[in-house]
Amino acid sequence: MAPKKVSKVVLAYSGGLDTSCIVPWLIEKYGCEVVTFTADLGQEEELDGLPEKARISGAVKSYVEDLRQEFVKEYVFPTMRAGAIYERQYLLGTSFARPLIAKRLVEIAELEGADAIAHGATGKGNDQVRFELGVMALNPRLTVIAPWREWSIRSRQDALEYATAHGVPVTATGKSKYSRDRNLWHLSHEGHILENPWMEPEEDMFLLTVAPEAAPDEPRYVEIDFKAGIPFRVDGVARGAVELVSYLNKVGGEHGVGRVDIVENRLVGIKSRGVYETPGGTMLYAALRALETLCLDGLTMHYKDVVAEQYAEMVYNGKWFTPLRTALDAFVDQIMQNVTGTVRLKLYKGSCTVVGRKSPYSLYREDYATFGEDDVYDQSDAEGFIHLFGLPLKVKALLDIEGLGKSSYAQPDFTAFKRD
Repeated sequence: MAPKKVSKVVLAYSGGLDTSCIVPWLIEKYGCEVVTFTADLGQEEELDGLPEKARISGAVKSYVEDLRQEFVKEYVFPTMRAGAIYERQYLLGTSFARPLIAKRLVEIAELEGADAIAHGATGKGNDQVRFELGVMALNPRLTVIAPWREWSIRSRQDALEYATAHGVPVTATGKSKYSRDRNLWHLSHEGHILENPWMEPEEDMFLLTVAPEAAPDEPRYVEIDFKAGIPFRVDGVARGAVELVSYLNKVGGEHGVGRVDIVENRLVGIKSRGVYETPGGTMLYAALRALETLCLDGLTMHYKDVVAEQYAEMVYNGKWFTPLRTALDAFVDQIMQNVTGTVRLKLYKGSCTVVGRKSPYSLYREDYATFGEDDVYDQSDAEGFIHLFGLPLKVKALLDIEGLGKSSYAQPDFTAFKRD
């Protein structure tokens, strides 16, 4: 099938081997101009020299933009406030970076008069979905090109040979054994021995966190202040969003906090194993949850848990730009108005433990909760409450006793499954 005619493409460009090869490949296959775009999300990779490298590879123009502030304030913090955690462990560090990149790709495409965007995500992963749903939501008229679903390159050696043949500059440093994604929020590791879920990760793989057994022998206490669910001060020092996350990553990493090793369900139907380092995020989630226990009533807090699971699935699956996500943000904004206060954390040898929390909007009442003598709670009131609360159970049990109902609690017969 002949490729669709495009005249100018904006490529999500990391400057690595794959995306460097994509530049001449797009020119060769589509006969188009290529503009590259690199988002600085705090990955701490070398961004200097990327425009020149892109030009040598064949690009007509190159953008490198610092999006860290927007990333934390508009993507990280809303997800954190929602309490979203994918499959109970993953703090979504890669997932919510992709819609921001997609948004900026679309904006640059419109600015440049381009008719297509391209990305270097593979056909086996989640990122292809996240990029392309973002483009579909923001400008569905743009063509999306995913070279990994089209080209014949299948290995690093193939890519090196292609780069050499097309004059693409290749860095001489060795390639990591792992596939990594890094930004201000986290660092992920996949591949190599991690593809065997029985194998323990190698210690030299970790870059943000020390081994818990090598962490300091003395605990570190950290106090985080929140206003309406947004962190703004650590240990009494006010910090901007980017600085705050960076600082907590450093402190948490020094104490081995934030390592997660999981087998997750990718959207495309494949199970994959990933190891994530999210020291600052782990601390923020723990602290905010602790503050919510003071400031949210039980009914709201339990419903927020339902919202958190839905929110996490949407973010993981690339459905950031949806009416439902926007509506859930409005719900979270409403219930977080009084989630203001201070949480004290204790970091020790990989653990992050909440050891104190306080708020001017606390719903906790010591005079009601005490096990000592009190004058505010009449314990005899509980008897009538229990009678009413258990009334459906009583009615069902009476029906069973009279032989008019079938007990729902009988043990199943497993005889058919017993071995001879």
